[in-house]
Amino acid sequence: MLGTADADIQKVQKDAEVAPHVQDDLDINEEGMAQLSLLEQPEVQEKLKRRIAAGNIKVLNPPRPGKKLAVFDIDYTIFDLNSAAERPDELLRPFVHQCFAAIYADYDIIIWSATSMKWVEVKMRELGVSVHPDYKVTAFIDHSCMLTVKHEKYGLFDCKPLQVLWARFPEHYNEHNTIMFDDLRRNYVLNKQQGLVIRPFKKAHLTRDTDREMLYLSAYLGKIAGLESLAELNHRHWESYAKAEIRQLRKQLEAQQQQQQQQQGGGGEG
Repeated sequence: MLGTADADIQKVQKDAEVAPHVQDDLDINEEGMAQLSLLEQPEVQEKLKRRIAAGNIKVLNPPRPGKKLAVFDIDYTIFDLNSAAERPDELLRPFVHQCFAAIYADYDIIIWSATSMKWVEVKMRELGVSVHPDYKVTAFIDHSCMLTVKHEKYGLFDCKPLQVLWARFPEHYNEHNTIMFDDLRRNYVLNKQQGLVIRPFKKAHLTRDTDREMLYLSAYLGKIAGLESLAELNHRHWESYAKAEIRQLRKQLEAQQQQQQQQQGGGGEG
């Protein structure tokens, strides 16, 4: 029941150990990302081994052979963290369920948050993601799989190393079939080729009527699903790559909206 969200979230905040989680607008720019080379550092490799061995991955449904992998952040990617609402679903990014349902035939879906596992479970249950009838989430990942790196220019910051997933599920996922979505570029500093910077979803009540990011991303994911490898793609140009498909989706959406307006206008006559 969505009405229990506030009570559930308050209980998690009080009783669960939630990871220190600071969302800010400070991020690494594209030029900085290109210059960073952290994966070869011995201390990073040692930390990776520990995350692979002990990181918390909750498998909800077994990985499916032959499927690619789409990894999604939560806060400001598919959910507006800071806006107020009576119901959690009011802060869910538009077209999340439609996107997940559309890509499910070709992709396993994993949710990776910088918070605790209990917090992830509450959010995904209340938003209907973990119980949706049209798709199944493969796994949840929490802060325990994240890795702190240090750079002389950018200082200390956390990131989400996909190597953890690739090592834990080597028969299913690798650098050629994985794509990760996050509003912070720094979160995939160890996986530059696999990351797609999604536009942050904030001020839900002002932007939800015009936000089409997840809808258009589903078109992009559908177009690249048949490629043997995703490792050579430049995800920065995803909208140009799927321009025709996005245009078609936009036309369909506009037609649906016009039809709804006509139906609403007709209902008021007589």
